[in-house]
Amino acid sequence: MDYIHTLFSTESPLQAIVVLSLISATGLILGRIRVFGISLGITFVFFTGILAGHLGLSVQKEMLLYAETFGLVIFVYALGLQVGPGFFSSMRTEGAKLLTPAIGVLLTGTLLAVGLGVVMNIKIWDMSGILCGATTNTPALAAAQQSLEQLDIDGSSAALSCALTYPLGVVGVIFAIIFLRKVFVKPSDMPQPDSKHKKNVFIASYCVTNPEIFGKTIAEIHDKHNHFVISRMWHDGHVLIPMSDRVLQKNDILLVITKQEEADSLRHIFGKQEQKDWNSENIDWNKIDSELTSQRIIVTRPEINGKKLSSLRLRNNYGINISRVYRSGVQLLATPDLVLQLGDRITVVGEAADIKRVEKILGNAVKSLNEPNLVSVFIGIILGLMVGSIPFSFPGISVPVKLGLAGGPIIVGILIGTFGPRLHMITYTTQSANMMLRAIGLNLYLACLGLDAGAQFFETIIRPEGALWLVLGILITFVPVVLIGLFALRIMKLDFGSIAGLLCGSMSNPMALNYVNDTIEGDKPSVAYATVYPVCMFLRVIIIQLLVMFLI
Repeated sequence: MDYIHTLFSTESPLQAIVVLSLISATGLILGRIRVFGISLGITFVFFTGILAGHLGLSVQKEMLLYAETFGLVIFVYALGLQVGPGFFSSMRTEGAKLLTPAIGVLLTGTLLAVGLGVVMNIKIWDMSGILCGATTNTPALAAAQQSLEQLDIDGSSAALSCALTYPLGVVGVIFAIIFLRKVFVKPSDMPQPDSKHKKNVFIASYCVTNPEIFGKTIAEIHDKHNHFVISRMWHDGHVLIPMSDRVLQKNDILLVITKQEEADSLRHIFGKQEQKDWNSENIDWNKIDSELTSQRIIVTRPEINGKKLSSLRLRNNYGINISRVYRSGVQLLATPDLVLQLGDRITVVGEAADIKRVEKILGNAVKSLNEPNLVSVFIGIILGLMVGSIPFSFPGISVPVKLGLAGGPIIVGILIGTFGPRLHMITYTTQSANMMLRAIGLNLYLACLGLDAGAQFFETIIRPEGALWLVLGILITFVPVVLIGLFALRIMKLDFGSIAGLLCGSMSNPMALNYVNDTIEGDKPSVAYATVYPVCMFLRVIIIQLLVMFLI
């Protein structure tokens, strides 16, 4: 049995894998346990790591640092890839609304930390560590330590206070979100599974009664107004494909795909809007008429990746119409300048024989998508780390600010997920593959973080200053999240999915985000997290250096 003892106790790369795997497996099993209907899920891996560290388990420092860093980088990069396609549309529509409460969380927590530090007479280097731990922001801690070193002050106590408050900073955000949901959130505040689709694309039908467009072609109308797509048209009771040269006549019926905010203005172009609801989930599009078929085709041919929809000339060459494009859970308007990506699901309307021909052009070979393109993953990680290492200098701050291990990869992930296909990069990964990357990365990060903090956690907490640090950390975590969350819910009228995501992003807390994703349907939490995370993380790194420099 000596080999088993050696496997767990003798530090080596093999022993590190065994210990971290044991911590992860135990934490995931315990995370399934529900207390009062609440389970912590993957976050329990962190507490299992703390307990393992307290019991004396340890691994090589180099292996621990490598696994923790690699896990964090994989998680944030995969998250960036996932939310990339919907990120910039979210920034255009809700960016300011999401950033306002997120920065409010940041400023409220910072001011609370400064005030508590003055009242309790806590040294600024200790309080900087408490603030970094309570907001689970290790890049900010590194920035604070560098500033302290330049001022010839020992930064070890900042690291210790951060390690003590970090665990409850992790779960504090989760408990704050649970508290908000149980006490203040009504069913109408929750995002609906299809709410984002309805928001991006709206379907309406119009009767052509505007004399100004009688006798004009669809192409002539599109030259002046390009924010809609005509999916089908009915003339004298017969359904037609709305080709570009199709002439509009009085009382033609048009089925139009547009954005909800544009639907009313289109009445001034076409005429009377019909009252029928075309946005119901229960509509069978193939039973609307017997002459045309509606089918969703998946883009699987690499040659199509990065091409504009208009360059394929599918409508003119094959007599079909494309109305919508589904991408990463977002429904997009099929405008001529839309750049297609591998994995896009395209809604095609036409005759069955013509759709079969288009299917060969686009691919529709679902099996080919099951093989993730790992080249783009590793290239993205390299670029992300390079971006994270770029120093940014600001007047009055002696230490350059960097985006770090977390900020760089998530930004590059978002950019590659959004613009990669335009450079003909195949960035598509299946949802299951993306979730696997994120889960493995987060497990590694939590296991290492807990194991590293566990060695000194319990002995510090029983000291008087340790107990005080712990209480202050809980206040700095819990109070801003609840106050600003309530403000965003009641005053700003945001849905709770977006609120939960922005709260996790403003607190730099991927573990809380994972809990939110497990309990709230849809991608709104992840999109909100990715929208506010880079900005808030960057601001926290700057603010912590300003506090250290001006309050010592």
